[in-house]
Amino acid sequence: MKKLFSLRNWLKFPKTYNKKITYSPLKLHLGCGTIYKEPSWVNIDNNLDNNIKKLDINCNFIEGIPFANDSVDFIYHEHLIEHLDYEEGLAFMKECLRVLKPKGVMRIACPDLDDLIESYTKDTWREKSWVKKYHFEWMPSKCYMINICMNQSPWGHKYVYNKEDLVKRLSEAGFVQIVEVKMNSSIYEDLQNIDTRDDSMIFEVTK
Repeated sequence: MKKLFSLRNWLKFPKTYNKKITYSPLKLHLGCGTIYKEPSWVNIDNNLDNNIKKLDINCNFIEGIPFANDSVDFIYHEHLIEHLDYEEGLAFMKECLRVLKPKGVMRIACPDLDDLIESYTKDTWREKSWVKKYHFEWMPSKCYMINICMNQSPWGHKYVYNKEDLVKRLSEAGFVQIVEVKMNSSIYEDLQNIDTRDDSMIFEVTK
């Protein structure tokens, strides 16, 4: 098995910084894609997608997160974890844990496999908001839909979690408090009203 996140000296990570990182609290938006959060978030992605017009740090998450141990207050990522395979996902969670400060919080939003399966078995998938929002009305059948959601093409999904499996992996990574939350709701002001995907299960987890 390949060794993930082996480059522990974060100063050696291949990266491009587009602005000086001086924010307090320090908040990382990982896998930002085309959604650039301003002004106090550090937006990070691997800029291989020509649609990404703006980001603050360009790096490959498979090599790690370019911040020191215990240095980050908040982490947010939305529909990112499903683009990593099972082992990469656990290693990524551990890397997030590494950079978070004690009592630091990660908010994770991702698809729910159980919800996808229910929409398949009940044939209600066409009623899902993402179908219209992302112009997938053309999909011919529920069978096609579930294969698209589970396979690498066109979205690059590698492993889709349900709630039970995600909580288990977060616990294995070392997070001590795992709480499911509602969209755009949080006890932390910094994590309120930041979600964009209502087709998500959302958890906040604490180091």
